[in-house]
Amino acid sequence: MLSLLPEILLRKKMEIVLKEKIKEAVKIIYNSEVKDDLIQIQETRKDFKGDFTLVVFPLLRFSKNTPEKTGEMIGQYLKDNFDAISGFNVIKGFLNLEVSDAWWVDFFGKLSLEKNHLESCLVSDPETILVEYSSPNTNKPLHLGHIRNNLLGYSLYRILSGVGHKVIKTNIVNDRGIHICKSMLAWQKFGNGETPESSGMKGDHLVGKYYVLFEKNYKIQVEKLIGEGMAEEEAKNAAPLMRETRDMLLKWEAGDNEVVSLWKTMNSWVYAGFDETYRKLGVDFDKIYYESDTYKVGKEIVLKALKENILYRNEDSSIWADLTPEGLDQKLLLRSDGTAVYMTQDLGTAVDRHKEYNFDKNIYVVGNEQNYHFQVLKALLRMMGYQWSDGLIHFSYGMVELPEGRMKSREGTIVDADDLIKEMQMTAMEVSLELGKLSDFSEDEKHEIFRKIGMGALKYYILKVDPKKNMTFNPAESIDFNGNTGPFIQYTYTRIKSVFRKAEQMGINVDNALYEGAQTGQKEIELIKLMRNFSETVTTAALGYSPALIANYCYELAREYNQFYHDFSILGESDEQVRNFRITLSKVTSEILYTGMWLLGIEMPERM
Repeated sequence: MLSLLPEILLRKKMEIVLKEKIKEAVKIIYNSEVKDDLIQIQETRKDFKGDFTLVVFPLLRFSKNTPEKTGEMIGQYLKDNFDAISGFNVIKGFLNLEVSDAWWVDFFGKLSLEKNHLESCLVSDPETILVEYSSPNTNKPLHLGHIRNNLLGYSLYRILSGVGHKVIKTNIVNDRGIHICKSMLAWQKFGNGETPESSGMKGDHLVGKYYVLFEKNYKIQVEKLIGEGMAEEEAKNAAPLMRETRDMLLKWEAGDNEVVSLWKTMNSWVYAGFDETYRKLGVDFDKIYYESDTYKVGKEIVLKALKENILYRNEDSSIWADLTPEGLDQKLLLRSDGTAVYMTQDLGTAVDRHKEYNFDKNIYVVGNEQNYHFQVLKALLRMMGYQWSDGLIHFSYGMVELPEGRMKSREGTIVDADDLIKEMQMTAMEVSLELGKLSDFSEDEKHEIFRKIGMGALKYYILKVDPKKNMTFNPAESIDFNGNTGPFIQYTYTRIKSVFRKAEQMGINVDNALYEGAQTGQKEIELIKLMRNFSETVTTAALGYSPALIANYCYELAREYNQFYHDFSILGESDEQVRNFRITLSKVTSEILYTGMWLLGIEMPERM
């Protein structure tokens, strides 16, 4: 269709165009030049009529008049001299501007031709960004908390790469330390040679079983010593199992063949289990680091800093950093026996990564209980002269709990990731079969749809929540086909696809449905307005590291489309131009929903 406005105006954001026109209005009406920062434009609040609102107060210095009169004069000028503005109203010091339907239709015409709805989101100065997520320990399987971590990290990767950054997905596997030795020692004492093959258990589940068994027996020993009159802290250190575990850690760091061989065997079981869970979650990594490697680099860094008097050695030979000038605390970096702590390996990992990738930013997707840890990490690297440490960003997210409360891995009360994934797919199957719309599908097709719905429900329910907030995960709520859920958005998408299949049966070319001169209604315009916000939502989500913005945008768009679908006929519309316009509107809606959900790592089924 013919454009009613110059293409340059359609390609530029309306806010920018409005700024130029308002500056022109002030120049003509008040003979004054106005700086950009004095022109404050925002989207009009939903309880007022209009699309964009100008805050008039900063312009009173030029008008020497009341806010109401100033708003009236500028609004009238824009209406008379800018075809895109069809009306206005002034509420106190706010000028609400109404954009003409013709402008929105022209804007939509350009939007409908976009092959990739992320093109308008591309950054002008792309960076190299590492996103670290997952970070599991090899003494237990992945659980619900890991699911939130993995889904947030993978979505960040897609969002940041979607806007043009070079993103490397990394994982640091915590495969050494006292907690790993607990599982190893328990297996030695109680395992009787059990393996994943002999037990029929996934390797990570088997190793996790022995971690829980260690804690159970350790607790009994500690309680016995306390009962004999020993103080609790003393009892925890004196318990035979803990002493044996510390001895095993020392042997591991010394390279004891028997201990290292057992460590390799049990870790191999865990890695195989992790890989299977990652595949089910639909996440992967470009580079995996292992603490058993990076802690060595960290120890070298610490010893070098000690020689340079950046760190100090305590009387018991442990090595510390004094971070009190930074407003922090004293930080242990090497124990008195020479063994490393978590911070040691994090120093080594950061230095290794920067040497390998020369990153601009390294984003750590780690729960908010580690906020202080990452403050210390940055301070340490800065103290040691690594100026690039300013690029380290802790993506701090809240804990995820169940309706019945917090999970405890030591007590074996965690929600296992594999069990939850299986439960979500089973629930998706039950709900889908109740709806009775899959009778003509093969069994393989059904199971693939159940998988996509179940995983879509799980991912969306977690990602729609502001990452900074703690959340309660309710499986039953997440699978609902109504409301703010993944299945609701997926169903909207498949509803549009169903329209297209029927259109093709009617001989209508969905990809070339011409609608020049179509008369549009307010509902169509509202949909277009919402579509306009997609690129800004993605840009804001990338800047603020918030997948939740995209998730909730997709829900708003799906909800608006469903209202439109309910109120208006598409293929049954007798006016061919209007019908084609609604088909194209549906097509762009489906494209944006698909793209938005892709950014979240959620698959969209073609039929449900």
